Amino acid sequence: MTATESDAVRAIEAEAISSRFARGWHCLGLAEKYKDGKPHTVHAFGQKLVVFTGADGKTNVLDGYCRHMGGDLSQGTVKGNEIACPFHDWRWGGDGRCKQIPYSRRVPLRARTASWPTMEQDRLLFVWNDPEGNKPPEDVTIPLIAGATRDDWTDWRWTEQIVHTNAREVIDNVVDMAHFFYIHQSFPTYFKNIFEKQTATQIMKGVTREDSRRQREGGGGGGGPRMLGNTSVASYHGPSFMIDELTYHYEGYDLNSVLINCHYPIDENSFSLHSGIIVQHSDKLPAEAAEATAQKLSEFILLGFQQDVEIWKNKTRIDNPLLCEEDGPVYQLRRWYQQFYVDVADVQPEMTDRFEFEIDTTRPVESWKKEVEENLARLDAAEAPA
Repeated sequence: MTATESDAVRAIEAEAISSRFARGWHCLGLAEKYKDGKPHTVHAFGQKLVVFTGADGKTNVLDGYCRHMGGDLSQGTVKGNEIACPFHDWRWGGDGRCKQIPYSRRVPLRARTASWPTMEQDRLLFVWNDPEGNKPPEDVTIPLIAGATRDDWTDWRWTEQIVHTNAREVIDNVVDMAHFFYIHQSFPTYFKNIFEKQTATQIMKGVTREDSRRQREGGGGGGGPRMLGNTSVASYHGPSFMIDELTYHYEGYDLNSVLINCHYPIDENSFSLHSGIIVQHSDKLPAEAAEATAQKLSEFILLGFQQDVEIWKNKTRIDNPLLCEEDGPVYQLRRWYQQFYVDVADVQPEMTDRFEFEIDTTRPVESWKKEVEENLARLDAAEAPA
């Protein structure tokens, strides 16, 4: 008897992970971190880098090992605008050229190491990676974040952690509406994706889950204004830097914030995951309260990342996910993402042409409302006097 197509077991497919790293701007975190006059070790793009700020205030990124005898430049000393190797004191400039060798009359003509283009913007440090060795084109940019440099917004609250999996896992979240309910205890009611050129956008609206609120507050009132829901417009600009204009809707006012979700690859199987958030001051949220709120939201966001990480640690890589009608456009997102892993000449229109997809949330909302109601009923029963 021949098995029908519907009877066949679907095999999980997963090709070997490419050793190539994405072309584009990658955020190394808060720029101030690298301005202490010391060299910093950064493991990224499958190698060791050294990051240092010279006396001229410019932050530089070089390959981590000295081309003379292999000394570790990140263990060296910043001297003027150069990083001095701890092995023989060869001095390397931010352009990758050896500027001087104190004990030698001249510098060898070929004394040059790799220098990585950098950009400081919105108090953040970015480094450019391109496997083809090209400099960043003028039209490949990260949008300015107005609140990051304005006095009526808080300072960045920033977190960093290492995640031991391939960076594609975090990108998949752009289209994954359902996981917000099951993993993050959110309640999406509207979900749309737009991919175009080097930008992938997720637009999501949601309401507060009353069952999760009850569990967090232990059955009593949590005090303070009641949060009704949120609106999020989150866009990846390139392969690794997401700006989320995130508005929390409270009774009587809205709280405006900007959330950063970004990463850079350490190697094929690990990446450094960062999050940052700033919150706007308002009549309802003066400066001191806004700073406290930013800290609280930062902790909440970090908790959400930990929920994702726990899933990533235990799941398998899958190139052929089996999707239902209410799942997002996973395959289209991955085609968009692929443009950063091929030579510029090999980027295809299907990777960059505008694509829009809105999920019909009728069935998910109906199902999730029922689940929330059932959870609330169980909480009521558990809290009822015996």
